[in-house]
Amino acid sequence: MEDELRCPTCKQLYANPVLLPCFHALCLGCALDIQTPYSPGSALPGAVNGAGGASSVGHNGLHGNGGGAGGGAAAPGTNPNGPGTRHSSHSSAASTASSNTGSESVTSDQDQSDKVSIFSEADSGVVCCSNTSRPVSYAGTGLLPGVGNVVAPPGAAYCLTCPLCRKLVFFDDGGVRNLPTYRAMEAIVDRFCAREALRCQMCETDPKVASLICEQCEIRYCDACRELTHPARGPLAKHTLVKPRGAAQQRESVCGEHEETLSQYCLSCKAPACGLCIGELRHQAHDVQSINVTCKAQKTELSHNLQQLSEKARSTTEFIQRLKGMSDKVTESCMEFERLVHAQCEALIQAIHDRREYLLEAIRMDKDTKIRILKDQQSNCTGKLQQTTGLIQFCIEALKETDSAAFLQVGSMLINRVTNTDMTWHQEVTNAAPRVSPIVDLTLDDAALARAIDNLNFIQMRAPMTPTILPSDCSAENNSVTVAWQPPNHSFVEGYVLELDDGSGGEFREVYCGKETICTVDGLHFNSMYNARVKAFNSAGEGEYSELIGLQTAEVAWFTFDPVLSGGAGSGLIFSKNNATVSVEGWEHRVALGSVGFSRGVHYWEFTIDNYTADTDPAFGVARIDVARNKMLGKDEKSFAMYIDRQRSWFQHNSIHERRVEGGITTGSTIGVLLDLERHTLSFLVNEMPQGSVAFRDLYGVFYPAVSINRGVTLTMHTAMDAPKMDYF
Repeated sequence: MEDELRCPTCKQLYANPVLLPCFHALCLGCALDIQTPYSPGSALPGAVNGAGGASSVGHNGLHGNGGGAGGGAAAPGTNPNGPGTRHSSHSSAASTASSNTGSESVTSDQDQSDKVSIFSEADSGVVCCSNTSRPVSYAGTGLLPGVGNVVAPPGAAYCLTCPLCRKLVFFDDGGVRNLPTYRAMEAIVDRFCAREALRCQMCETDPKVASLICEQCEIRYCDACRELTHPARGPLAKHTLVKPRGAAQQRESVCGEHEETLSQYCLSCKAPACGLCIGELRHQAHDVQSINVTCKAQKTELSHNLQQLSEKARSTTEFIQRLKGMSDKVTESCMEFERLVHAQCEALIQAIHDRREYLLEAIRMDKDTKIRILKDQQSNCTGKLQQTTGLIQFCIEALKETDSAAFLQVGSMLINRVTNTDMTWHQEVTNAAPRVSPIVDLTLDDAALARAIDNLNFIQMRAPMTPTILPSDCSAENNSVTVAWQPPNHSFVEGYVLELDDGSGGEFREVYCGKETICTVDGLHFNSMYNARVKAFNSAGEGEYSELIGLQTAEVAWFTFDPVLSGGAGSGLIFSKNNATVSVEGWEHRVALGSVGFSRGVHYWEFTIDNYTADTDPAFGVARIDVARNKMLGKDEKSFAMYIDRQRSWFQHNSIHERRVEGGITTGSTIGVLLDLERHTLSFLVNEMPQGSVAFRDLYGVFYPAVSINRGVTLTMHTAMDAPKMDYF
């Protein structure tokens, strides 16, 4: 509560608080400090041409600035009290307020409230105060320079900008002393200060309520501290200990003009008054009520509002407790998740260590195999060398034989052995190579693992993977396609974006964005191949597009009448046979539209005349979506039609009918409509024969099948038909 008791300018507890017309309070000394003299043509404090930043108030464009404490201070020497009275602290405000009594002070609530201007209903941010018994008029004044269209009242001598709401208040020569004393705030501050003054000044922590105060020491003591620090012996025995004074005495408000008790409350002036004031002219014909009754009613209303506010405060307290509890749960959850992530990372590290041991073991096995092969090859070469060396030594000894007969006995054999050994040596030793390479010919494939480690993240913090389109759940019907897809695995998805091309292999465009995994797109072109793709996204980014899927729309259109597009229940049209048949009771023409629109391709449909008993002219053709529903088709610029009777027909557009063609209709006749949007033409057939040449050309845009009928005509529409071959263009 203490913040409510502090002045917005000096930040101290209110001293002699006064009440502004905007119901904000200021210390009287602060109000004297920040009011400034006003003269026509002078710059206003808080205006757009003043120092400091400007801020808008009200709706009339009045601006104020934030210069100085609490919204701009007056220059030295401009205070109406003269130099030396500037309010700078709580104590100085109190002394200033106490010295400014008598003729300068405002002495009654009645007199003060009468001097405060009433608010305008427009709440322009400007209010006026006067020391007369009537508010200063707003009328008949010029514009203030630099503050938009705000008007200064006549006789304005001072002005003040509220530091909180930035509203501008004008005063006459009395200045801020015209403001009423904020008695309720003054009493609350007194009670607050009294409660604080009853605390023991000797308690080191958590001061207790003081039971005595020493008049000589001017120190308050609780019972325990008095026994310890102020015993009743020695020099202290002569000190006088008295009970501390309580809160300020209840003061009764009296009328400053008549010195009578304020016993009534004028509901029109919204001001308290004494009995004599009520009898004066200014309160004649005003609603008056006992001040106690009014006070009780407002206290009851305030208590009720406080009860509601207390309930909200209690709910907010409970909500704060829940938030605190959630904070604890967040901490616990994060710690648990940290342990989980730590365990998962340790498991991954252990898996890498295990894999490292496996790879090292593979290298060691490869080493052992190569060494064994090399040792075997070395052993074989050593045996061959020893065998050859023995043969060489034997041959040398044989060459030493002096007995020719003896030598010739083995000479041929030795020559053959040496020759064969030389030949096999060349094959087995000279041209032989190591059976294995001394280089380890293994390559560790760690690129995928390195990428996986780089991509190791929480799935919520990385872009999602690619969705998978489900061809078995995709379909095309009439001029709509349905695309279904499967969410990506191990991904956090906030939504999907579905894109289609233009049906001719052109650029893709977004047709759906949302959380669903199936989407039907209507209103496409007939006989077109549409390619579809989808991607997922979240707050971290967008994933890759899925593979394309092609969906072929129907070659010919199947449709019916659309009761909603035809005007709804109030149109007077009667639909039957699943909206394929239409009739009407009234004599006024009513337009019925088909359920699909065409913008390209060649389309043909027929009408069968089920009933034709009146002399009327049904009209057949096409129309745009905003065609007039209560006129014959072709009467406005939105429709193109052929209207026909029993003998002849005319083509009609924008109320211009032309090219009469002989040949009419009866019950059982058929009317064919051929819309060729490749050539942008419209033609008609009656009983499968062309009704004249091309009726209309240069048709661009979207067109709906349409017919207009009135009473006596019933017809049925037939669709999904192949277009007839026409021999004219």
